[in-house]
Amino acid sequence: MSSLTPIMRSTLTRFALMSVCVVLAACSGTSRPKPTEIQGVPVLQDVRTRWTANVGKVDFPLVVSARDDRIALANSQGVVAVLDATTGKDVWRLKLDQAISAGVGSDGQQVAVVTRNNEIVTLQDGKVQWRKSLPAQSFTAPLVAGARVFVLTADRSVIAFDGATGRQLWTQQRPGEPLVLKQAGVMLAVKNTLVVGLSGRLAGLDPSTGVIRWESAIATPRGTNDVERLVDLVSPVHRVGDVVCVRAFQAAVGCVNAERGQGVWTRPSVGEIGVSGDENLLIAPLSNGVVQAWSRATGERLWETERLKYRILSAPLVTPRGVLVADNGGWLYLLSLADGALLNRIKLDTEELAAAPVFAGGSYVVVTREGRVVGLQIP
Repeated sequence: MSSLTPIMRSTLTRFALMSVCVVLAACSGTSRPKPTEIQGVPVLQDVRTRWTANVGKVDFPLVVSARDDRIALANSQGVVAVLDATTGKDVWRLKLDQAISAGVGSDGQQVAVVTRNNEIVTLQDGKVQWRKSLPAQSFTAPLVAGARVFVLTADRSVIAFDGATGRQLWTQQRPGEPLVLKQAGVMLAVKNTLVVGLSGRLAGLDPSTGVIRWESAIATPRGTNDVERLVDLVSPVHRVGDVVCVRAFQAAVGCVNAERGQGVWTRPSVGEIGVSGDENLLIAPLSNGVVQAWSRATGERLWETERLKYRILSAPLVTPRGVLVADNGGWLYLLSLADGALLNRIKLDTEELAAAPVFAGGSYVVVTREGRVVGLQIP
């Protein structure tokens, strides 16, 4: 079996009877080279701490949902919270009776998470609305949109529920490879299309019926064993208008026009985490800590930087002032949009980020594995 990085070993699961995941074992890995120490970073762009809060430890693939001036997040022990992104204060917080495996999805009003005993739970104003059992585990935050709640389970089924009652509306399943990543996949709404990552393909579904309207390949399975053939799409993704850009695990980055269902471009790129961008560029860190920038329109390589090489990096967030990305040692970096030069470095915690940074209420919000939530301002 091919060698795996520490992230790869921790994010692979195999299906037994298409409903129960077990951790893939017997994978040998090579040690990661030690990164070069970064000395005396000049502050070329100010980054200020606006507020701090705490949500509790996070050991699942958290997605922080940002809507206007509020963020929804959760911890592993079952606490679900909505915070004011301008102050970090609780809007509401509720402790469920079960640990959480995926979340958080929200439309700004309704909040949805998946528990470790395979239940989807929806909440509003700090109260549970409804619960429904799922046929398999899920590691992807539910999508709350159009008065419905959509779930992507680890057997690559997509299930739609009525947002008010929890009544199941439809289910769609596509066969895939026997391995699945234990990290958040891809699911978003683009106009009246539900866009979902199914193995190495983006698929556009009718949100009312589950019928697949189109599919577009980002990467195709290759290799002689299950690990080499794994090409799941991973979050976060980046959307501008009708075009959605995404990473296929350890294979490629690419963009698809979700209105027409047509690929715009794909390029080989060996990475394990999702992408971020703006109208002009797409940022995609590699497995070895090199950060690459691509033209969003054409897929042309614009620049890459080895300044963070051999560090295990978080998913990035592109801001008007630079690219925010953190390493697993608790350092947060701001890189230049022009060439990837290091503009600032801030010590956040002793552990890595639990989720990709998000922007809400004028704050750039980061959450660490230890549960520290920080609202940053980049003037």
